[in-house]
Amino acid sequence: MRKTDEQTVNAMRILSADAIQKAKSGHPGMPLGASPIVFSLYANHLNFNPENPKMQNRDRFILSAGHGSMLLYSINHLFGYDITIEDIKKFRQFGSNTPGHPECSPERGIEATTGPLGAGASMACGMAIAEAHLAAIFNKQGYDIINNYTYVLLGDGCMMEGVSNEAFSLAGTLKLKKLIVLYDSNDITIEGNCSLAFKENTLKRMEAYGFYVQTVKNGNNIDEISKAIARAKKQDKPSFIKINTKIGYGCPKKEGKPSSHGEPLGEENICDLRKTLKWEYKEPFFVPDEIYQNCRQYLDKKLEKQKEYEIKKTEYFEKFPEMKPLWDKYFNSDYTNLLNDEEIWKTDTKAAATRNSSGGILNKLKDKIPNLIGGSADLAPSNKTEMKDAGSFSSENYKGRNIHFGVREMAMAGIANGIMLYGGLRVFISTFFVFSDFLKPMARLSALMNLPVTYIFTHDSIGVGEDGPTHEPVEHLAMLRSMPNFITFRPADAKETMAGWKYILQSKKTPVALVLSRQNLPQLENTGDDAIKGAYIVKKEIKKNPDLIIIASGSELSLALDSANELMKENIDARVVSMPSMELFGIQTKEYKESVLPSCNQKRLVIEALSRFGWGRYMGVKGLSITMDDFGASAPGDILFEKFGFTVKNVVKTAHKLLMETSDEKNKETV
Repeated sequence: MRKTDEQTVNAMRILSADAIQKAKSGHPGMPLGASPIVFSLYANHLNFNPENPKMQNRDRFILSAGHGSMLLYSINHLFGYDITIEDIKKFRQFGSNTPGHPECSPERGIEATTGPLGAGASMACGMAIAEAHLAAIFNKQGYDIINNYTYVLLGDGCMMEGVSNEAFSLAGTLKLKKLIVLYDSNDITIEGNCSLAFKENTLKRMEAYGFYVQTVKNGNNIDEISKAIARAKKQDKPSFIKINTKIGYGCPKKEGKPSSHGEPLGEENICDLRKTLKWEYKEPFFVPDEIYQNCRQYLDKKLEKQKEYEIKKTEYFEKFPEMKPLWDKYFNSDYTNLLNDEEIWKTDTKAAATRNSSGGILNKLKDKIPNLIGGSADLAPSNKTEMKDAGSFSSENYKGRNIHFGVREMAMAGIANGIMLYGGLRVFISTFFVFSDFLKPMARLSALMNLPVTYIFTHDSIGVGEDGPTHEPVEHLAMLRSMPNFITFRPADAKETMAGWKYILQSKKTPVALVLSRQNLPQLENTGDDAIKGAYIVKKEIKKNPDLIIIASGSELSLALDSANELMKENIDARVVSMPSMELFGIQTKEYKESVLPSCNQKRLVIEALSRFGWGRYMGVKGLSITMDDFGASAPGDILFEKFGFTVKNVVKTAHKLLMETSDEKNKETV
């Protein structure tokens, strides 16, 4: 080990400790223990370029154990990314470039937003899938223009979380040889030694998943870590390297103790740390020039390799000119030209489940969008998400576009995030709506990272029927509607389903969930592209002002229309509004929202076979609802709709009640 390398590692440790101490908040234990791992990777293996941080052929590195964020900020600073000493001094402060957990910013060398333990493992798996697929599409003999590794650093907590196990199980099945997992094994969690809750043989487990496994006994040995990574890169399967470290290394009173995990070391302990590491500089945040120069020497070698790659890439397109238009379709894609493609948006007049309508659209889009890839959590036949004649992505066929995620919903969503982060692909995933519970944490990360992942959820209500309450997603739409930067879209028929897909094609920074029916729904009059506005009038009143406004989504829209027609027989004139997406309606102009739901009319009736929670903003305090405040029951779907009041008879009855209550209030005001 070169002395300058050792000092560079210590600079990472000291910067981390100083920043956490100044912030009076953070996690010093991991940076102190794992700095040699990350330095060895950056110096000897990782292909990157801070001057062109988004270069396509860069290696990806994810810090899954995101609480150790200062580890990432310190090394990215030393190697020239857009993280200054001033940024490090502002660690965990409002508006800083160094938040408490890493937030996706390739310009600063941060490939993914991490924090929920294990999430980074699933995203790394997604990046490795993307690399394998794109390499199969573009690489030619002698020209591997897609050729990078994905590395992920995780700790004991990540290994305990189920999402990492789901992801690694799939990675082993798919033989993702460009995926290398670095395990910072320090045997400490917040509550104490890992043995309190975690005694399994991780090497045997990973070997069973299909990984090549190694152990580095001394986590301070940069050379041994580098050799282990070099061996991993030669394998025909994913690799797992267990590296034994000491949490809080170098701090005599904290080393190896749980207290070093999540609290500042304290001034006295930092002073002792400097002595132990033989760091002669007492000034906080000081880094001598020779350390920057050391990192620059390593970086210069990487920049030379990058120049060689760019020359080879130019030769590639000269030799294979037919690949340039395809490359541009993948990496510079714009789908707005498809919005007016009549062939894609043709609809049938027959009743159909919106899951079927969506499946038909998906299979038309797959022919127009070659970089569309995705799959289901073992439910493609039910979700209608199989892309016909597109092949299955597997270790034998990385060109396949149908990914079989298995029964792994949470990892599926994390993997989708990784695929989108990698670039060049557009991804969709699917499962039953009730199982959105399993994947919600990763959907939240989609929204946080501005990733337009498409979520296709089917079996959207009590219409699931015989499977009963365990499969009837009563509260799930309210859950997803509450999430910032996330669009839910529950269409009423094929035309509204098309509108949902049209919005998906235009979305660049927002994930979208299509929430689709299992049961057949009629094709309605007056539905269409206006659904993309989130809400619109599908039946206008005859009078100057409607007697009441009925608002519905999805399968309940036809019920609303039938009920309005029945009310008209009693000379009760109802406006019917379809609201497939609260979120899209919420971003419309005040004028448009007022034209659909005039504030002067508070006689509003909401119909939706899901939870009432969240409808208050549009129903108003004087409105009524026919919604689900129960978990449902096991019976045929049509029986359940009747038993829970989703009938014309009950809608008419509730409308009478609404009109009577508002009339009584008006009379009281007059008196």
